[in-house]
Amino acid sequence: MKVLKITIFFFFGILSTFSQHKISGKIVDEQNQSLPFANIILLKTESKETPKGVVSNDEGVYTLKNISSGKYKIEISMLGFETKIIKEFDLNSDKIFNITLKEESQLLNEVVVKSKRPVIKQTAEKLIVDLEKSEMINTSLQDVMRKIPGVLVTDNGISIAGNSGIRILINGKTTDYMDIETLLRDFPADNIAKIELVEQPGAEYEASGSGAIINIILKKNVRLGTHGSTNVWVGEDEGVEYGAGFSIASYKNKLNWQTNVNYSRPTWRDDLFLDRTVEDETYNQETREPYSPTNFNFGGSVDYYINDKHSFGVGGQISTRTSDRITSSKTIISDATTTNTLFSQNTFDRERKNFNINPYYEYKTETDKLVLDFNYVDYSNDNTNILSEVGGSTISFSDKKYIQEGTYSIKTYKADYSKTISDNLKVSAGTRYANVTTDNDLQSFTHDDANNFQFDEDLSSQFLIDENIFALYSKVNATAGKWSFSGGLRYENSNTDGTSIFMDNGDEIVEVKKRPIKKVFPSASVSRKLTEVLGASLSYSYRIQRPSYSSLNSFETYLDPYSAGEGNPNLTPAYTNNYQFNLTYEGQPFFTIGYSETEDVLFQLIKQDNETAQIRQQDVNVENNANWNFRLFAPLNVAKGLEGYTGIIVTNTDYQSSTYGIDLNKWNLIWFVQASYQLPWNINFELSGNYGTGALEGQIDVDWLAGLDFSFGKKFLDDKLKVNLGFNKMLNRGFVGNIDYGNGIAAVDSNGSRQNIQLRMVYSFGSKFGKKKTSRNTNTDEENRINDGN
Repeated sequence: MKVLKITIFFFFGILSTFSQHKISGKIVDEQNQSLPFANIILLKTESKETPKGVVSNDEGVYTLKNISSGKYKIEISMLGFETKIIKEFDLNSDKIFNITLKEESQLLNEVVVKSKRPVIKQTAEKLIVDLEKSEMINTSLQDVMRKIPGVLVTDNGISIAGNSGIRILINGKTTDYMDIETLLRDFPADNIAKIELVEQPGAEYEASGSGAIINIILKKNVRLGTHGSTNVWVGEDEGVEYGAGFSIASYKNKLNWQTNVNYSRPTWRDDLFLDRTVEDETYNQETREPYSPTNFNFGGSVDYYINDKHSFGVGGQISTRTSDRITSSKTIISDATTTNTLFSQNTFDRERKNFNINPYYEYKTETDKLVLDFNYVDYSNDNTNILSEVGGSTISFSDKKYIQEGTYSIKTYKADYSKTISDNLKVSAGTRYANVTTDNDLQSFTHDDANNFQFDEDLSSQFLIDENIFALYSKVNATAGKWSFSGGLRYENSNTDGTSIFMDNGDEIVEVKKRPIKKVFPSASVSRKLTEVLGASLSYSYRIQRPSYSSLNSFETYLDPYSAGEGNPNLTPAYTNNYQFNLTYEGQPFFTIGYSETEDVLFQLIKQDNETAQIRQQDVNVENNANWNFRLFAPLNVAKGLEGYTGIIVTNTDYQSSTYGIDLNKWNLIWFVQASYQLPWNINFELSGNYGTGALEGQIDVDWLAGLDFSFGKKFLDDKLKVNLGFNKMLNRGFVGNIDYGNGIAAVDSNGSRQNIQLRMVYSFGSKFGKKKTSRNTNTDEENRINDGN
């Protein structure tokens, strides 16, 4: 009997094998060009079986194997082409279906419903702003940033919940721009797919930094054929400013390439007014610092898709920035009986060059992804500035000259692996190694009696850094019913050697400071769907903030004869515990509570020497820092055609240090509005405004502040041409407040130019949308620590 059963099973197994069939074929377009990565779905009619699917390979060939006999239909689809359906057929033998897909008519684009406002989604880890589903007229990153709820863009930079320590990444790696102003003005919005505001970075991010991360994810070449855009802009700020850019990309068969070039010459001005007392004298200092840098950037990338699983490529760019400017200062010194005036100017000649190259390899299936990545950055920053007296002064001083030459070499090696085990479980792990070497050389010169500059070796020095950072991380994402969880651990082992070389009474002194750090940085978040529309999440992260490379240099940088900044080679890293609770409404940000506590926070200390009457700004470690923030957001949909957000942000900042005698604590409230409205003739009006009751900006106790920006945008030539007229900084009040030195109080007004007007135009050309490729994320966070805002 047992033998009979085995025989029957064997017999039916053979029959089953012979009843398995294969469906194959090739997918081409109307020009008979192969279409790789087309989706082929096989559905069994009158059955609830899970459909089977495959993707065509590089030659457009597909194969569906081990298909049992029955009635089926096939659906073939691809972005940019009309979906084709093979109607019901009987499968009782192998079949071949060669398919020709037709390109979608341009008229089909008119039925796609898009919003003027980007799609915004709040998760436990980050706020995601999806721009690909929006029809914005805006043309710069600055416009886009203003659409992120709670992000304030002012003349003083970007802040989130009162925290201005923002790190900006592009595709997971730091931007080659070294100042936010240039980045915001020059970066075209058309290249951005989405923006991630990461306030609680997970284990996959480098642990450095106590503030939020803004990750700008660029569009890969998502169009068949060749396409591109060109943009020009002109404006008036502190004089006429202008810029232009051009980008082009192509995808055909296995090769995907893109390149871009940008040139800009913006203008603006920083003003500083300082009234302070030094014993029985009053110092009224006024400094005006104009900027008109010349920025140039050229970059590109090439990706080669070996097949649907393997790809490799390389990207790179070169950027330069030159800035020649003269800072003018006037200091009036008075007491009860006399008044003296010192006029001075600081001539700056600065040149920065940056070269970056980034090869990679990627393996990707439906469940597994492996990325091997290398990034090399070569950066140089050469500065020459001359501080000199100007005619009309009643006080004399000796002119000074400084030449500072800095070079930075950053090499980063990464490997990231992720595996999707099921729809409810994903694990990832990776490793990273970075080597950073820097060389900063300061040459100081003083005026002699013959009115010539002479080299002063006692005031000159050289500072070298050799840093190695090794990291390992693992992370898990899981869901169960209404619950979602994300948790990870990151281990970092870093060794930093700082070498100071200087002269002391004719002897060369070499001092080496070593800073080894071995730590584990945990991060976790949990979220739950409370109702159909309400959700809640709680998240935590532990972070390290390493000092910027420039802040470790002991160099002095003079703004005028009585004020300067200087480095601090004794700085140590700061460690922060971050906690955050979010409530969401239909996935949108609604209410947030955040708390952070930092040990040895990096703090810009401003101190006054009553003997020399000079003030110095220097980064120091303050023992304790705590921050609370409460945020309440609401969408603006009170009228037809009106979209946007409004809300209030309440923050409390506290600094405590017995070492430096610091006891600072302040509450403040900020109201903001970000709105767009459709005017007649399809003109899009956008407005961004804010008002704050005051804040602590480090040691500066800032009074009320406000800002207002608005713009008008319209499309022409079948939406190929976008025109935007922007009015920025129309109501911009900078830092107006007080500084407590400990031995005196100063009134400070740090402001800049206002009423900036810009006209921007972007013209797009080329083929319509086709296949979509995913973008890669790489990370070179050491570039952030160069921290050069020239």
